[in-house]
Amino acid sequence: MSDNFAALVGDYIANQRWFAGKGRGHTVRTVRTLAWLPGGGPGAATDGADVRVQVAVVEVDAEAAADGGVDPYQLPLSHRTERPPQLEHAYVGEWDGRHVYDALHDRDAVEMLVAGLIGPEPANRVLPPLHAHPVAERAVDHAQPTIMLTGEQSNSSVVVGSHLLLKVFRRVTPGRNPDIEVLEALTRAGSHEIVPLVGWLEADALPAGTGAGGLDLAMLSDFLRTATDGWDLALTSVRDLFAERDLHPDEVGGDFASESERLGVTTARLHDELARHLPRSTWGRDELLAAAARMRRRLHAAVGEVPELAAHAGALSGAFDSLGELDVPVAVQRVHGDFHLGQTLRTIDGWRVIDFEGEPATPLAERTALDSPVRDIAGMLRSFEYAAQSQWADLLGDHQLAQRALEWSERNRRSFLTGYAAESGADLDREQAVLLRAYETDKAVYEAVYEARNRPSWLPIPLRAVSRLAQLVPGGAR
Repeated sequence: MSDNFAALVGDYIANQRWFAGKGRGHTVRTVRTLAWLPGGGPGAATDGADVRVQVAVVEVDAEAAADGGVDPYQLPLSHRTERPPQLEHAYVGEWDGRHVYDALHDRDAVEMLVAGLIGPEPANRVLPPLHAHPVAERAVDHAQPTIMLTGEQSNSSVVVGSHLLLKVFRRVTPGRNPDIEVLEALTRAGSHEIVPLVGWLEADALPAGTGAGGLDLAMLSDFLRTATDGWDLALTSVRDLFAERDLHPDEVGGDFASESERLGVTTARLHDELARHLPRSTWGRDELLAAAARMRRRLHAAVGEVPELAAHAGALSGAFDSLGELDVPVAVQRVHGDFHLGQTLRTIDGWRVIDFEGEPATPLAERTALDSPVRDIAGMLRSFEYAAQSQWADLLGDHQLAQRALEWSERNRRSFLTGYAAESGADLDREQAVLLRAYETDKAVYEAVYEARNRPSWLPIPLRAVSRLAQLVPGGAR
């Protein structure tokens, strides 16, 4: 592939939400072809079909790489002899006399990828180095269009037909993707708390020292067309509250507390299933001290990026130090790892939890490491605060609405913990208060760095949480 086309690819990925190197210089070292669908090379005959699909990985060099080395991004490309106007927004450039597009915007290309996962012969033409792993039987409704979803930042998802969702991992890492690993185990166990996995696509590992193990490229799951995003539901409740102004959360028709309690129940059931079907263990004093040290390192690094944290650094470190003073073993297991309202769906028969990939910028070994379920709980409690305060921030800091925002987040926090405790028997506000404070603090510090880098106008949200958490008595009630 020519240097000119590699430069065109570099220009294209620079404007994509999933590219982590935005704002920094980057060079595409190579566009490495993993496979062609349905077989052969870019000029091979395809029984009259115009589209060819190149399953490719873009290797980005130097400045844009997280570790100063090479970052591999998956970019499936569709090659066409014609230049259809409806695909112009996904146009990458011209190569070898054909027009090249981001394949996830191309319906024909998406259907080829899905056929490679679940299609019967002869449609299923996935051959080494690609490997399909079907988990459940499904059929594709070709009469329905494919729809590219716009909400995700680190990956890309496409609704296929009326009931399937193709999720393509953009930043690929050798080894089993946590989303696939968890969903396969829980799907085979018949979990009601998730959206079932249909199958996934894997490639042999890239050469040139990129690590051992295959590359998970994409996964196919059921798509719950009538489900509603938990974040959107929460925002609607906050807007209803703000519209009333003089009423309290429990007096407004859009009160979210009952849903928060049900979500707490679902979360407890999910944690129980994760503990039963995936590895689990316990942490003693040494492991707790190591966890506290990791949190302190993150805090130290964060102070360097967000100077406002410095005034509270001592008190925040105290929350981490308290972990080492616990005198009882702490149960650890596989957890969600990036749990918030946006990772939940409200369906007609209850809540479902999605996206078990963990924080995408975190190394794979950390995303799959065992941890306390309190980590997930802390993430959801922070999400309630975000839902309320993000709406207040948009209204220019009205002090009456600020009080309503606080009431809303506290009410939903209590409801979630009530539901979790009723299902699991865990008293997080008392018996596990030290854990909860440490994990909430760690999450708020992470949020401060994220907002400083990406949404400076939202930085006050985690900073207010940091101030509140710094004033808590270690191990005490809120």
